[in-house]
Amino acid sequence: MLRSFHKTIVKTIVLAAPAVLFPSPAIAQSPRQANPERPTFATHAYAVVPGYVELEQGLAARGVGSLREETSWDVNLKLGVSRHVQAALFGPLYTRSAGGGGVGDLGLALKLRTDVSSRAALAIVSSVTAPTGSATRDLGAGRALGALVGVVSADAPGGLHFDVNAGPQAIGAGAPQWFLSLSGAKGLGSAGITLEVFQFSPGGAGQRLAGLLGAVTVRLAEWVVADAGGVARTASGTPDQLFVGITTNLGRAF
Repeated sequence: MLRSFHKTIVKTIVLAAPAVLFPSPAIAQSPRQANPERPTFATHAYAVVPGYVELEQGLAARGVGSLREETSWDVNLKLGVSRHVQAALFGPLYTRSAGGGGVGDLGLALKLRTDVSSRAALAIVSSVTAPTGSATRDLGAGRALGALVGVVSADAPGGLHFDVNAGPQAIGAGAPQWFLSLSGAKGLGSAGITLEVFQFSPGGAGQRLAGLLGAVTVRLAEWVVADAGGVARTASGTPDQLFVGITTNLGRAF
């Protein structure tokens, strides 16, 4: 299973290589320009401008049998530490399942990134979640978990953007779940569309998950981007999902 999964990772990166090798010209970006990591499972290889703060938040409904099985309010508060470092506090500030409602497992993420060219970048994102959610009410894992994900991001001709993510998730719960995703976005003026295929291999924290995500984004202002979309399962046991969210660049903190 893992050998096949690793072959899929290599194949996906090879397919994305042309976008990395043949980037389009650079475009200057304002420090107040919002650059969301949501709504995909993946992240990109860029960072908030040093000294600036960006807040992502969204509401989601998900479930295998019904979208009413679980709802959550998810946040991701990002701080640009330096040109190559971003720190973030993330997780569900409120989640509700059959067992009840409350805060979920909150975590910290550190993104180390570098530019390969004017239109391509690489990053490594390490993260850890704390057992702040009640495991007895099915709001958390009941233990601290780690993750380590490699990221390739690139802009291609025609206004296309690609992100490839791969790495182990749920480290600390037995065998890790290997995560792989390929997402692509196309800008259409102030609006845009995003598609992503993703997969989590089976591991100690759960079964295999896989699906297709689609979303629409709208830049309401330079510093505000809204999104809405959903997830359709391609593997049994994967929750379907509907979500809506907003990303706000809050300005300079230091």
